[in-house]
Amino acid sequence: MHKPIDFQPGQTLLFIGDSITDCQRQEAPYAPLGCGYVHFAANFLLAVRPDLRLTIENRGIGGDSTRDLKWRWNRDCIALSPDTVSMMIGINDLWRKYGDSQESLQRHVTPDEYETNYRQMLTHLKDECGSRLILMEPYMFCDDPDNPMLRDLDAYIQIVHQMANKFDAILVPVHANYMALTHKRPADQWADDTVHPSAWAHAWIAKQWLDTVMETD
Repeated sequence: MHKPIDFQPGQTLLFIGDSITDCQRQEAPYAPLGCGYVHFAANFLLAVRPDLRLTIENRGIGGDSTRDLKWRWNRDCIALSPDTVSMMIGINDLWRKYGDSQESLQRHVTPDEYETNYRQMLTHLKDECGSRLILMEPYMFCDDPDNPMLRDLDAYIQIVHQMANKFDAILVPVHANYMALTHKRPADQWADDTVHPSAWAHAWIAKQWLDTVMETD
C-alpha cells in the first residue's frame, strides 16, 4: 500500500490516456482539462492545495491504444518533464478485437503487445524523467459475466497490476472498485456503451483517483 503522493510546489502533474481522459479537452468550453474525471480530480486538488501552484496537463486523445500512445510518448509525455504521470490506457487495445471491420481487427492490440508497449513507455519515462507513476485500471461498466469482452479485459488489468509492481507505481483500482458496486446501480446508468462514463461516473472515477493518490480529509 503506497502512501499518498506528497506533491511539492511548482510540480507538473500529467494525465495521459484515451478518450476517457481526453473528454473534450481541446474544445473551447472545456479546455484545457476536459469535462471528465481529470477535470474533477485536478480541480479538487487545486482547490485543497492552492499553495502548491501545480501545473496540471491533460494529454488524453480519443481512440488511442497503447500502440498510438507509444507513438506520441516523446511529444506528449517526455517533453513535458512531468514530476508525476497518471495513466489510464487499454480499453481501445481490447475492444477492436470485437470490431466489425478488417481495419478494427488490424488495430487490435493483444495482451502480449499491450504489455510490451506499456513496459517500454514506462521504462523510457523512468530513464528520462524519473517521474512518480499513477496507473489506473482499464475498466468496463458491465456486470454480465458472459460478456466476452469483459472476460478478456482481465488480462489487460493484470498487466497494469504487473506494471505497477515493477515500476513502484500507485495503482488506482477503478474496475475492481466498480465491480464491488454493481449491485447498487444498473450498468447502463454508469455508461451507455460500458466505457464512456456519465458525468457523475466521471466524478466517481475522480474520487477513486483522489482517495488513492492523496489525503482528502
